[in-house]
Amino acid sequence: MWFVFAAASAVCFGLRGILYQWTSQRPIDRNLLLLGVYLSGSIIAFTANLFVGQHGSFGAWVGVLMGLFSFISNASMYRGFAVGKASLVAMFTGLPPVVVVIAAYLIWGEKLSLWQSLSFVIIVVGLLLIRYSNDISWKNLKGAGWGALAMLGFGLTDLSSKQATLLGAEILPTLTAMYVTGTILFGIAWLLNKRRLSMIQKETAAAVQMNPSGKDRTAALHARQAAADAPILWSTPKTLLWGLVIGLTNISGMMLVMPAFKLGVTGLVSAVIAMNVILVLLYARFGLKERFSLLETCGLSLAFIGIIVLRLAG
Repeated sequence: MWFVFAAASAVCFGLRGILYQWTSQRPIDRNLLLLGVYLSGSIIAFTANLFVGQHGSFGAWVGVLMGLFSFISNASMYRGFAVGKASLVAMFTGLPPVVVVIAAYLIWGEKLSLWQSLSFVIIVVGLLLIRYSNDISWKNLKGAGWGALAMLGFGLTDLSSKQATLLGAEILPTLTAMYVTGTILFGIAWLLNKRRLSMIQKETAAAVQMNPSGKDRTAALHARQAAADAPILWSTPKTLLWGLVIGLTNISGMMLVMPAFKLGVTGLVSAVIAMNVILVLLYARFGLKERFSLLETCGLSLAFIGIIVLRLAG
């Protein structure tokens, strides 16, 4: 049954990835968007619990750590995409299952059978081929640090989810704690970035008004021209609303993640969930009409073979 929950969660996160990909092509404030995503999860988890009446417990406070690690992973991923090579950062985001399976063995003593180990290796190799399919070289490792931090954050989020289930935490109170924490952190990030941009605009305007000479004036004029040429960002209400919509896929995936971790082996659950990238690739192939490279085709094939082996092993 854990496989059904994990696979359904991967579908939800795959849909989230598709929406993220579409949104990345629009002029949008990412911190505000993610604020909307986590605010949506907070509202849904809290409201649902008013009807279901699940009780909070000590284990539910692990949701705060889940929210913190999720914030770190998402923020690091976007920062990595901004300063480094996208394919390199994407490759790191396919590695959390490796972190999870090693940590689960060290912390809880979870072991994989021979067939489970084989399926895990096949799936991870497939994911790496997919992530590694673009041009990556040792000369172009800029953004690797942010990618590694994102990998660690995603892995710790999975491990925290498992720990919450081991402590007997109910799903909705735990997710409420997670999403409220994420909402607060992304809200702070959005306000700080907004303040920074406002200060830059004021300094630029002041520099032009003071009519400086030489390099200062030229730099100020260039900054003003760059600001004028920049695309107009979506309005705050529109961005926040779109984040709330994307948040529906995110909270749905998380509601499925926790029972999957409760019933299954931590590393295998994480590996299956990580296969959400396949749905994004299929969207790119048939929705965006992008062609698959040989490595992407091999990666997809290996990932599906790994799933078949995993099902036979179960």
